Amino acid sequence: MSIVLEEPTAGTGAITLRLAEVGDGAALWRLVRDSRVLDLNSPYSYLLLCHKFGDTCLVAESEGEVAGFVTAFRPPDAPDTVFVWQVGVAAQARGRGIAGRLLERLVELPACRDARWLETTVTPDNAASEALFASFARRLGAGHDVRPYFDRDHFPGDDHQPERLHRIGPLSPAS
Repeated sequence: MSIVLEEPTAGTGAITLRLAEVGDGAALWRLVRDSRVLDLNSPYSYLLLCHKFGDTCLVAESEGEVAGFVTAFRPPDAPDTVFVWQVGVAAQARGRGIAGRLLERLVELPACRDARWLETTVTPDNAASEALFASFARRLGAGHDVRPYFDRDHFPGDDHQPERLHRIGPLSPAS
């Protein structure tokens, strides 16, 4: 699946969105590692998400390189929900609206278009993600509820912030 997101402009190539494939796993892992902001998961987790949940994960490409991605899945205990695991945009591609477009296209995918809710978790110190999901809810005209989800004590060690659940919806059919 390919969707042209931006037409080429001076100095930048078009952004193309497509479904994730297992071959994208390593590039997603590197993008997260290089961000130094996102939680870095094992390389295996990115391979698994792209392979087993490729119908709910998107990759943004620019000039043959991964410029961004969204990984998501449909939780078995909440079939009316799409849960966003992670959204990332490469440093050189930021400021182009890629993350927001990835979310917009995500809820339009055949595997997601019947979802009534989009959920994700965000740490309170991640202002960029807080703004991304608030803006996404506004653009859809959907509600946006934020509540505690995982406390600091749920995580090993002392360095992980609590995670707050963002619940956006109800989403209109085929948002």
